[in-house]
Parts: sequence; C-alpha cells; structure tokens
Amino acid sequence: MTDIARLFQAFLAPAIFVSATALLILSINVRLMGIVSRLRQYVHAKHDAAKIDRVRAAEAYTAQMSSIEQRAELIRRCFLLVLISLAGTIASCLLLGFGLYWQEAAVVAVVLFVLAMICLLAGTFYYIREVVVALSSVRNEAGDSRFMDLGAPPEIRGHNPL
Repeated sequence: MTDIARLFQAFLAPAIFVSATALLILSINVRLMGIVSRLRQYVHAKHDAAKIDRVRAAEAYTAQMSSIEQRAELIRRCFLLVLISLAGTIASCLLLGFGLYWQEAAVVAVVLFVLAMICLLAGTFYYIREVVVALSSVRNEAGDSRFMDLGAPPEIRGHNPL
C-alpha cells in the first residue's frame, strides 16, 4: 500500500509545474495571436497603400512588419522552449513512477526535470525580452512621419471581415 502512495506522490510533485507551465503557454499563445493579427493588418494595409500608389506608406508598413516579425520570432522561441519544458516535465512524472521499481529511471527523471526547468527558464527569458520590446513598434509608428498622412488606421478604415 505504501508503494501506491509513493507512486501518487511521484506523479503529483511535477504536476504542479505542469499546471504552471500550461498557464504560461496559454499566455504566450494569446500574445502570439495578437502579434499575428497585427501583422496581418499591416500586410493588408501595405497592399492597400501599394494599390493606390502611396509608396511612402507602403515603406512604413514594411518597416513595421519587420519589427513585428522580430517580436514574433522571440515569442516563437519562447513558445518552443516552454513546450519542450512541458513535455520534459510530463516525461519526468512518468519516469518518477517507474523509478519506484527501477532505480535508473528515477535518476533519468531528475536529470530530465532539471533540463525541463532550464528550458522553462530560457523560455521565460525570451518572454521577458519580448515584453521589454513590445512597445517598440508602437513607438516607431508614432515617430514615423510616413504614417501621419494615412488617415484612419487599417483596422478601422473599412476592411469588411465578412
């Protein structure tokens, strides 16, 4: 009976990290969706500007798209590292369970869990880096005179979503 209790303890300890990592993944996903939505708006706005021969406006959108793509790359790296961490944490849960009956599995579980936490830490640093530069696109847009003669922003101007 004590083996079963130890088995549940082995499964539950890393499960707390699984929950926390899943919440972080949710946050990262929402941020990535926002970045992708903004990038799509700029692609359409650039196309509209090029269509009506507003070269300066199209160049401004191109510059903003480059900045947003750099942010998206930071989030992609963050997302990937945190997902690897989640997979490592889940695998370490399973290995800890096997470790009750096979000693080498417990050692592998500890090593895998430490590696998963290192990936989580690295992913968190990428997230911090993206948050620090998050407003750079807005600041650049506000300071770019090529945006001043555009009128209403593309999301308001009349793109019919239907």
